[in-house]
Amino acid sequence: MNVEAALAQVTAVSQTILRRMPPGAVPPLIIQYNASSVPIIQLALSGKTLSEAELYDYGIYRIRQQIAPIQGITLPLPYGGKPRQIMVDLDPQALLSKGISAADVSNAVNLQNLTLPSGSVKLGPREYRVSLNSSPDAVAALNDLPVKYVNGAVVYVRDVAHVRDGFAVQTNIVRQDGRRSALLTVIKKGGASTLTIVKQLKELLPTIRAAAPPGMEIKELFDQSLFVRAAIAGVLTEGAIAAFLTGLMILLFLGSWRSTLVVITSIPLSILTSLAILSAIGQTLNVMTLGGLALAVGILVDDATVEIENIHRNLGLGTRLVQAILDGAQQIATPAFVSTLSICIVFVPVVFLVGPAKYLFTPLAMAVVFAMLASYLLSRTIVPTLVRYLLASETHREAGAAPGFFGRVHDAFQRRFERLRAAYVRALELALSRRGRVLATFAVVVVSGLVLLPFVGRDFFPTVDTGQFRLHVRAPAGTRIEETEQVFADVEAAIRRIIPRDEIVSVIDNIGQPQPINLAFTDSVTLGSSDGEILVSLNPERHQPTARWTKTLRETLPREFPGVTFFFQPPDIVSQILNFGLPAPIDVQVTGYNQQATHEIALEVAARMGRIPGAVDVHLHQVVNTPSLQVNVDRSRAAELGLTQRDVANSMLVSLSSSAVVSPNYWSDPRSGINYIVAVQTPQSRVDSVNTLMNTAITPSAAGQSQLLSNLATLERREVPAVISHSNVQPVFDVYADVQGRDLGSVAAEVQKIVAEYRGKLPPGHRIAVRGQVESMNSAFFRLGLGLIFAVLLVYLLMVVNFQSWLDPFIIITALPAGFAGI
Repeated sequence: MNVEAALAQVTAVSQTILRRMPPGAVPPLIIQYNASSVPIIQLALSGKTLSEAELYDYGIYRIRQQIAPIQGITLPLPYGGKPRQIMVDLDPQALLSKGISAADVSNAVNLQNLTLPSGSVKLGPREYRVSLNSSPDAVAALNDLPVKYVNGAVVYVRDVAHVRDGFAVQTNIVRQDGRRSALLTVIKKGGASTLTIVKQLKELLPTIRAAAPPGMEIKELFDQSLFVRAAIAGVLTEGAIAAFLTGLMILLFLGSWRSTLVVITSIPLSILTSLAILSAIGQTLNVMTLGGLALAVGILVDDATVEIENIHRNLGLGTRLVQAILDGAQQIATPAFVSTLSICIVFVPVVFLVGPAKYLFTPLAMAVVFAMLASYLLSRTIVPTLVRYLLASETHREAGAAPGFFGRVHDAFQRRFERLRAAYVRALELALSRRGRVLATFAVVVVSGLVLLPFVGRDFFPTVDTGQFRLHVRAPAGTRIEETEQVFADVEAAIRRIIPRDEIVSVIDNIGQPQPINLAFTDSVTLGSSDGEILVSLNPERHQPTARWTKTLRETLPREFPGVTFFFQPPDIVSQILNFGLPAPIDVQVTGYNQQATHEIALEVAARMGRIPGAVDVHLHQVVNTPSLQVNVDRSRAAELGLTQRDVANSMLVSLSSSAVVSPNYWSDPRSGINYIVAVQTPQSRVDSVNTLMNTAITPSAAGQSQLLSNLATLERREVPAVISHSNVQPVFDVYADVQGRDLGSVAAEVQKIVAEYRGKLPPGHRIAVRGQVESMNSAFFRLGLGLIFAVLLVYLLMVVNFQSWLDPFIIITALPAGFAGI
């Protein structure tokens, strides 16, 4: 599938529905999603002398612009802070007394505050640009804009409102170690290098800090490059150890440091050749490619070792050096080639993988295959050449000359090895004399392995302790953001009480819903002002296992905070990629158009899943009991008073949500040249009761008298969904679950049983399915199994061609079941 073509088609189709969308609806943002596009570092902006509005403004218009040129990154809008906005604070009582509605003020601002070009005029020999005072230079001047002519007098904005340089209603709060801040998140695009991006960003930070306002602190948080760098360093260290041990073994068996040097030389040359090919086909140096090369270190020397040993054998027969090299290389050319191909064929199963597993394991397989093919090529070319020049002195050594240090070590090792080989020969003779018992034991071991197979746990990827955790906190639905902040402060205090101070580096609270565009770039499941995330970074040099703290918090926090929902989300780059954008590895989706029925089924499934041993953080994502006030307009009564439903809706919209929602207006700051939204709205502090809400002034669009909302509408309390999710167009409810103290496969198997049970009970047209990391894991395991069978068949056929026999390869292949059983 061509993703770029699909993106263009979806964009084209989305343009056809823009005119049909209601006023104020945000046009769809269509992005090319990649599972590896995850946050890799965050910048926290704080300052004791700076307001949240100043932090946000500097973050979005200064810091964000300076780091935007770094290639391979996506920059969401800052989290937290207060976006600067020119606020026209309405006075409900003044509006009512003047007979003016909120919509009238909004219309007046839109008509009087303009950002339009005027043109130019040519007078005599000169050309003049013509400009108008369409937009005032000072914010305070907006107070003098005329709104309406009422009872023989002009009503100005200052008569019914107050214009100030303020900020938008805050829906997102960020706290860094208990202090309000703003947060800039850097997201890497799929093919970009984490290390390169972070390196370039850190090179810019000294300049950014030097230009920042006095008192501003810019702190780097949750740097994922530390994990990547540590993983790469670990792989390189293990590879170096493997190379050293491999060389030591070769030295013990061959007893020649020159021969050992020849063999060891093939390791870096094979690795460099593999890296060159990987770079040519667009792969990067990452944990998987390095892991594949580290895995291959021990077998990269096979071809060279066998060839040199065969050359030594020919030299022992009295053959001259050059002829011994030619004979030694020629005699093992075909067996070595078959052996190399057999090892390469082992990695054929990755061809069958799809989804995240394909992108994870294909680079590893390619790294090994390219290195193995390079090692065989080197054994045909470089190795014989090096032997010709390095072993010449050994062949001319006088007979009877005392062996050197390595020769003596080799002789001592060889004597002990010969005793071991003699013991093996005796054991082999005994086994051949009792073939029936040996075969029976072999069968018992294989069958035992098959019997124990279901009891072996299954996980998609080993657990990685990155010293970070990400706790989602959800207060009761409808909790206002100020109260939610207090809940987060109490939870953070509990976390600091449980985890020792010297183990915590920083704590970030991200409360409420950020700018809507940010939701397109992250896996956040924040639904509104009542929930958010707590990101905790532990001391990398000294901290107990992160899993221990998450387990303790799972047990402690729900008891201390009844009514608050807690669950952990993937904090590190690996888990986020494997979850493919979901907040948990297990996602049970119940879809159907009968939302009441699907909701009830989802609740039952969640309750059943919560009783599965090892299943934790089981919760229903969709919240359906958010409190709501339903205003029911009596249209007949409104018509009698000269009002329409549109008049009521416009006045309510401007008063409660601001005019910026449907008719944004802008004021340009003459000092910075940045345009800021002018929003007409009743301050939330003035709408503090139901009576105040019902006293909202409603003015007809045509001539007529203003009316109170209570004169033509009634109010009732309801509960509504906080979010409505869809999957393949149909409404969906998601039940998320994580695992603790048990493997993912075992928990998923029990979840599948529950899903299968409910699948037969669903109403017609409804579906239930398991999604998430577990789906990718099951698919990968199944396809790897098919690939493994195919690889065994290919190896068998390859040996058939080599041995010109069907029986001999079959005898060799029969060793595989015992190998799978662990022998």
